[in-house]
Amino acid sequence: MNIEESIAQGVQLPVMEAFYTIQGEGRFSGYPAYFIRLGGCDVGCVWCDVKESWDSGKWPIFSIETIVEEAMAYPGRLVVVTGGEPLMYDLGPLTALLKEKGFTTNIETSGAYPFSGDFDWVCFSPKKFKKPHPSIYAEADELKVVVFHQSDFSFAEEHALLVKTTCELRLQPEWSRAVKFTPAIVDFAKKYPKWKVSLQTHKFMDIP
Repeated sequence: MNIEESIAQGVQLPVMEAFYTIQGEGRFSGYPAYFIRLGGCDVGCVWCDVKESWDSGKWPIFSIETIVEEAMAYPGRLVVVTGGEPLMYDLGPLTALLKEKGFTTNIETSGAYPFSGDFDWVCFSPKKFKKPHPSIYAEADELKVVVFHQSDFSFAEEHALLVKTTCELRLQPEWSRAVKFTPAIVDFAKKYPKWKVSLQTHKFMDIP
């Protein structure tokens, strides 16, 4: 099996970085977590803070055994698979091995590709730049919409109609526009209490 085939089958994956830290946003904010950031993304968010992740060809390819072995070196057993856009890859083999080794599996995704993998928590953050794949709506446990423009409030409501009723709804100010939009997000959540406010607490605390 060549590298292209092994990536297609999800047994090897391009990894931009992997690190043990504190989850800074969303439902698991404050939890120690091991992040696996996969390389590759074609969503093209203008405000993306990891644009270097977009080109998958820049990053080394690792077997899922190596990826999981490195995660096991740390005491925490919460893993967050992120990117880039992680659903560009078949995440079934990776999550199966993580589960076998006792990890809780979370994903952060734009939902732009068909859903794959066995995840305990799915954070779905849709983007206007690439339409989500329909498979994400039944899987999402958390809908997190980044507010960069005033129109993102209506964008959030549109997606809230499509996720399951148990899905948690969060609005998060884009970091560079937090001063402008945080008051509006607070007012929106107070008016529509099904929504919660999410902040990038790791940036306030300067946690990588």
